[in-house]
Amino acid sequence: MQKKVILIMSNLYPPISPYNTFNLKVSNLHTIFVEESGNPDGKPVIFLHGGPGGGSEPVYRQYFNPEKWRIIIFDQRGCGKSVPHAELEQNTTWDLIDDIEKIRKKLNIDNWAVFGGSWGSTLALSYAIKNPNYCNNLILRGIFMLRKKELEWFYQTGCSFIYPDAWEKYISPIPEEEQHNLVKAYYKRLTSQDKAVRINAARAWSIWEASTSKLIQTEKALHSFDDDGVAEAFARIECHYFINNGFFENEDWILNNVNKINDKTIEIVQGRYDVVCPMTSAWDLHKRLPNAGFHIIQDAGHSMLENGIQEKLIEITDKI
Repeated sequence: MQKKVILIMSNLYPPISPYNTFNLKVSNLHTIFVEESGNPDGKPVIFLHGGPGGGSEPVYRQYFNPEKWRIIIFDQRGCGKSVPHAELEQNTTWDLIDDIEKIRKKLNIDNWAVFGGSWGSTLALSYAIKNPNYCNNLILRGIFMLRKKELEWFYQTGCSFIYPDAWEKYISPIPEEEQHNLVKAYYKRLTSQDKAVRINAARAWSIWEASTSKLIQTEKALHSFDDDGVAEAFARIECHYFINNGFFENEDWILNNVNKINDKTIEIVQGRYDVVCPMTSAWDLHKRLPNAGFHIIQDAGHSMLENGIQEKLIEITDKI
């Protein structure tokens, strides 16, 4: 008799360990870390983490019923257990899309569900647009499409009006004469040959995001980048993508191409008070994908760990 899995109080499924891990060489420079957990014969889903450069966490496995799902998670180029660490060469959106396809072929998967939040939603949408035949479901959270207005809101002016205390710490490594273009100023420091300069900038950049990711902040979130290596990969790779406009042909590339996936089963989950990826982007996507489920979580910000977002995502993975 099959044992029934019971959800714990936090809504998450109980922690599990991978049944398979491997390193996949995806270029002459990069090797990525991949893991599988859950049911080897289950419905395959690939989890795309945020950042870019955020790396994967064990808790990501807990958003899926392990009896139902074959859960595939990988660290994108340059972060987590992938090597070389914090590497910017051969690290673009299109490289990551190619990596996802290499994983799918390596694991002999015909098609799968794709789950992504924040930058993960950017990558999930881009992957599905490029490879619609291999993607049957999309589960998206905290929509980010890497448009100029999104970047300026969070990294230049906008969110600063809501979090002036955290903003002062964010801009503190940058001289006033360079503060008119903070992404450019940070990129200069995050690519410095001086490690101390890189780490100082990386910690300030990363803590800014950690300070704003939840509707109700916790002290624990502010310590998520205490590890210099984690902060450096996160900040360097994010800034690299942002200064290069995500490597898209134009800033509306996703919106201009989502008609190619309008026949897919798509669910969009968005925190009403998300200040990292404000709801206007989810709303714009919703209007282009009228057949998609659209779920506004009224008491949540950006983080997938917030109760309302957590509950809705698990509800979706349970029913798909």
